[in-house]
Amino acid sequence: MARETALGAAAVELAGVRRQYGRGAGAVHALRGIDLRLPYGSFTAVMGPSGSGKSTFLQCAAGLDRPTAGSVRLGGTEITGLGENRLTELRRSRLGFVFQAFNLLPSLTVEQNVLLPLRLAGKRPDRHRAAEVLTQVGLGDKGGRRPAELSGGQQQRVAIARALVTRPDVIFGDEPTGALDTTTAAEVLALLRGAVDGLGATVVMVTHDPVAAACADRVLFLADGALADTLPRSTPDRIAARMTDLTARTRVGAAA
Repeated sequence: MARETALGAAAVELAGVRRQYGRGAGAVHALRGIDLRLPYGSFTAVMGPSGSGKSTFLQCAAGLDRPTAGSVRLGGTEITGLGENRLTELRRSRLGFVFQAFNLLPSLTVEQNVLLPLRLAGKRPDRHRAAEVLTQVGLGDKGGRRPAELSGGQQQRVAIARALVTRPDVIFGDEPTGALDTTTAAEVLALLRGAVDGLGATVVMVTHDPVAAACADRVLFLADGALADTLPRSTPDRIAARMTDLTARTRVGAAA
C-alpha cells in the first residue's frame, strides 16, 4: 500500500476497456467497458460463467492482448499504446505469470527455469535470488532437479518461484490450481496468499473454483464482458451461491 501512495498509482488500472473480435453482425464483444483499480498488495480473484470474458480480461490487463478501446495502466505506466518490443520488456521485468499448465522447460533445471525471466530481461542470472525464492516456496533443495522429477504441485511451486524472481508489480494467475488435487491446490493458494501478505505482492487470479477465490481479498464477477458484481473476502459457499445466481441470470438474459 505504501508503494501505491508513493507512486500515486495502483498496481492495475483499467479505464473503459473494451475488446471486440470481428466486425458487423458477427462481432463478439468480449469486454464491454471495464473500469477497475486494483491496489498494490492485494489479492483479486476473477470469476464468471463460461464466455464471460475472464480470459480476455486477464490478457488485456497483462498486456498479452490489446483492447479495442480504453486504457490499461500497470504500476502507473500506460501500456495500451506501447510498441511490441517495449511491451515485451515490461512483461518480462515487471509482471509474473502462473498458468494452469506449468510451462516449465523440461531440458532446464529447476534453478534455470526460475532464472529464465531474468535472462530474458537481459539481467544477470542471480543464483542467490533463485535460491531465495525457491526456499520461499519450499523447494530450496530442488534447484538441481529437472521438472519431470517433481510432482505436479512441486512444478507449480517452481512456476510461482519463477513469477516472484523479478519482484514483479503484479502476478497474473490463470487457473493456477486447475490441474492440482485439493490438498496440493490449497498449498499453492497458501503460497500466493503468503506472497501478498508477506512480500507485498499483487495477485490477480482467474479461477472457476470458489475455494480458490475464497483466498482472495475481493472477488470480481464478470458476465457478458462486463463487471456484474463484486464480493469482499468471503466463504466458498457464499462465492458459489453468487456464481450460481449470476449464471442463472446470464442464462435468462440470453434466452430473452
